[in-house]
Amino acid sequence: MSFIALDDPDNVLALLRDSVATFGERNPGPARLRQQRSQQRLDRKVWTSFAESGWIGLQVPEEAGGAGLSSGAQAAVCEMFGRNLMPEPYAVLAVLVPQLLGGLPTGASRDALLAGLIAGERIVTLGFAAHGGAPALRARVAGQGRVLEGTLAFVEAFDDADDLLAVAETPSGVALFRLDPRAGGLTARRRAGVDGAPLTDLTFASVTVSPADCLAEAPSGEALLGVSIAAARLALAAELAGLAAKALEETVEYTRTRVQFGKAIASFQVIQHRLVDMWIQSELANAAVRNAVVQTERTPGSAVATQAVCAAKARASDASFSICRNAIHLHGAMGITDECNIGLYLKRAINLGACLGNADAMRDIFLRNDTHH
Repeated sequence: MSFIALDDPDNVLALLRDSVATFGERNPGPARLRQQRSQQRLDRKVWTSFAESGWIGLQVPEEAGGAGLSSGAQAAVCEMFGRNLMPEPYAVLAVLVPQLLGGLPTGASRDALLAGLIAGERIVTLGFAAHGGAPALRARVAGQGRVLEGTLAFVEAFDDADDLLAVAETPSGVALFRLDPRAGGLTARRRAGVDGAPLTDLTFASVTVSPADCLAEAPSGEALLGVSIAAARLALAAELAGLAAKALEETVEYTRTRVQFGKAIASFQVIQHRLVDMWIQSELANAAVRNAVVQTERTPGSAVATQAVCAAKARASDASFSICRNAIHLHGAMGITDECNIGLYLKRAINLGACLGNADAMRDIFLRNDTHH
């Protein structure tokens, strides 16, 4: 078993990996993914367990109620989430949202949201426009408050959320609002992701928001969300790298037991070549994630760190998709059946790869941050 080579002088990362592995053994990911696909809901008991294990808001400073751990610690946890095929939208709900709230000025509404989120007592989801584009949602002044109109797409775990954070365009830039998911004027259209994850498209028709629920304003979406989105993209890259490595291990083991022409197919040179190609892709993804962790910890928020994160997300997305496709081929006809877990890895890889920008979008952002051109 090969993990992402992250520095771990105090053995903290090893302990975090062990905690996720133990949870995965007791709560198998493939079974929970199938359950979520049929029920289209998150398991609140599982989410509470995440909080009790300290996995929500790992990088939020201790003074704000978080663990104050490093990007490497977050990557180690996410790598194990991928290996165990965890179906929860962890990168958005447990990384992006806590990072976003933790970076805001302290206040009654923000403090209550963050405390409830880290304690596992509340699920807080987020709707925004990705890739740095202008938000599809707009806010106009109405008396002392604001009125929101427009749409938000692909909101994670909306039906389970206690609070909705929405990013809307304003005359001076963008603003972050807290809303009740059951607010009047809010219409939800539900859909399922490739892996069965519950996603929701929202339409806002004159939804009123009080001044107290405007949590922050900024000149641009990048200024408001840039740091937290980068953290979530790095988390997704690590999760994809872990998923790819596990899919490869499952496939190697299968080729050692599947017999054709009186021999295990792993003994055939053409199969060995295919497996080596898959291993190279996995190792390249691991190396890209490690580099992103190093650059993020060395110069957080810099163009170099942004490039490293985008490169890691793109590399891990491509690698996981390629490895899982080849894994299905090597499993033969059974690989495409729902009873075979290997197909779930591919579906999960597609969903994670698209979240917060697919590989092509990551390459575009990489080039925009290239200081050499």
